[in-house]
Amino acid sequence: MSTDRTYPGLGIAVCLFASAVALAVAPVFMPEGYSWFSHTTSESAAQGVPAAWIARLGFLLFGIGVLWVTVQRRDAWKRWATVFHAGFGIFMIATTVFSTRSWDPTVAYNPIEDAIHSVTATLVGFCFAFGVLLLLLRRRQERRNVRWVDVVALGATVILPTAMMLLPHLAGVFQRLMFFVAYVWYLREDYLFLAHSNHSPNS
Repeated sequence: MSTDRTYPGLGIAVCLFASAVALAVAPVFMPEGYSWFSHTTSESAAQGVPAAWIARLGFLLFGIGVLWVTVQRRDAWKRWATVFHAGFGIFMIATTVFSTRSWDPTVAYNPIEDAIHSVTATLVGFCFAFGVLLLLLRRRQERRNVRWVDVVALGATVILPTAMMLLPHLAGVFQRLMFFVAYVWYLREDYLFLAHSNHSPNS
């Protein structure tokens, strides 16, 4: 296997796993009143919240990991899918900089930062949905087997946000499921990158 491809591939996996761990443990350090059932990952990184840096680190690592895999997969993804997935990474990093308001109404917050966070978080979902859709359509046009992970990921971008709106008391659960799907999808693409490098003539 070519080390030029192995090291980036493993680095991407480590980055994504570290991000997932940070977001998974962040609720443990939240003050009383936070519930991972009803409160989102963004709220664990909210303005004025102690230990918000943990979730923000998770967002940062997620964005970096996605940008990294986008660079490695750009030839396979082609232009527009690459643009959307790069957008996912950029806007995910932006959520590290611009945080939402706290779930606690007594905590002061910057409304402009909160509004920017809403925009960047929405664009993260938009970019993921269209990035996956473009790849799914192109793979079908090329008469490749449709990957179940693409279908599940695309379905999740519609079903889970809808579920969050209809069942707000479980918004945290549904959003974390969305993150899980995204992690699995990007790790799958990273695996395909490694598998391709293993069969490369230069391996």
